[in-house]
Amino acid sequence: MKVILLQDVKAQGKKGQMITVSDGYARNFLLPRKLAVEATADALNSKKNADEAAAFHAAEDKKAALALKEKLASTPVKIKAKAGSGGRLFGSVTTKEIAEALKAQHGVDLPKTRLELNEPIKSFGTYRVKAKLYTEVAGEVIVQVEEA
Repeated sequence: MKVILLQDVKAQGKKGQMITVSDGYARNFLLPRKLAVEATADALNSKKNADEAAAFHAAEDKKAALALKEKLASTPVKIKAKAGSGGRLFGSVTTKEIAEALKAQHGVDLPKTRLELNEPIKSFGTYRVKAKLYTEVAGEVIVQVEEA
C-alpha cells in the first residue's frame, strides 16, 4: 500500500514522503496513529499544493533576505559607549546591543542569535559583523562604536 507520511517514522521515511508499506503495517500502525494517510488522488493533490506553497514562501523569504542584505550594507549602526583612558571600553559591545540598535535606528528586527561576533568589540571604531539572514544568505552589519 502506498502512503504519504504525515510525520517522520523511524526506519521508514521523513514527513511528506510517499512510501510503499505492507497493507497490515499501514492499517494497523500508521493510519490509526495518524502517522500517514493513504496515497489517494486527493492526498497526492493536497501534497502537491502544499509543496508548491512551501516553495513559494521560501522564495519570498529569500527575496526579503536579499533585500535586507542590501539595506544592512548601506546603513551603518551607531552605538555610543563609555570608555576609560586609552580608548578601551568599559565592558564590550554585544550582539544584543547591536540588535537593539538596529531595531531602534533602522527598524530592522534581527534576533541577536543571527549576529556573529568573532571577538568582542572593546574599543572605538568601525566593525563589520556577520549576519545570517536566511539559508545561504549572509550579510554584514557595519557597526560604528562612538564615544558617549
